[in-house]
Amino acid sequence: MDSAYLVQQLINGFTLGSVYALVAIGYTMVYGIIGMINFAHGEVYMVGAFLSLIGIIVMGLIGVTWIPLALLIVLVFAMAITALYGWAIERIAYRPLRGSFRLAPLISAIGVSIFLQNYVQLAQGARPKPIAPVIRGGFELMTGNGGFTVTLSYLQVFIVVLTIALMVGFTYLITQTPLGRAQRACEQDRTMASLIGVDVDRTIAMTFVMGAALAAVAGMMVTLYYGVIDFYIGFLAGVKAFTAAVLGGIGSLPGAVLGGLLIGLIEALWSAYFSVEYKDVAVFAILVLVLIFRPSGLLGRPEIEKV
Repeated sequence: MDSAYLVQQLINGFTLGSVYALVAIGYTMVYGIIGMINFAHGEVYMVGAFLSLIGIIVMGLIGVTWIPLALLIVLVFAMAITALYGWAIERIAYRPLRGSFRLAPLISAIGVSIFLQNYVQLAQGARPKPIAPVIRGGFELMTGNGGFTVTLSYLQVFIVVLTIALMVGFTYLITQTPLGRAQRACEQDRTMASLIGVDVDRTIAMTFVMGAALAAVAGMMVTLYYGVIDFYIGFLAGVKAFTAAVLGGIGSLPGAVLGGLLIGLIEALWSAYFSVEYKDVAVFAILVLVLIFRPSGLLGRPEIEKV
């Protein structure tokens, strides 16, 4: 086994895992407050990818050629629009059904997911949308025995650093700010939180908004990294990110990041040394094993039923 090839796959796995982690954070934040999985979250990520593609094209047409400025504008644009999508999903698909039986919001979210898929397919077409590389260059780290060179691109560094920064920022927000305290209060007991003055509706809506904005960041990173997107990318990425959230411990922010990184590494290493067709099987097999021996996930806390 060439060590240089192994190092390259580890770098690729960390990069892919960082994207999964960004989407998984959105899943785990929503679950932590309302105890429901937002199955439309993957499609919000897909919408963010398309908005990023449109924004990059517009920046080129209007002559914004300085890459950092163009990407910053595109990122803010994509996050703002997808935040509106997150707010609308909570307002339309979740809030009216909050007092209903537990499956009702889940079915509603799946309906929103199918709607967004078909809406983007009709609006943008079913063909994959390619984009020329925007961020080029990188570092050559080492050379293996067979002349294989390990490279770390500037884009990979950007993706991993941005993921770590966002995780630190959101952890601070949840643990140190009034909004974070309101979120934790709603997580423990929404009825009691409302009695002590917490605006439960606003807190839940803001959680959806923040999760959707993070999904837009992941969508932009995927657009830049792979250079091609289509209307169906949200489904598989959503399933993988949900798996990452469960693997790390649903409801735990560091757990979502850890789960995303682990899944990215498993996929990269399995694709490198075994059959690429079975990489998804490997991911879900490891998830099953973790849940058998640690049902709450790697960093999750077991639920204690109050009597």
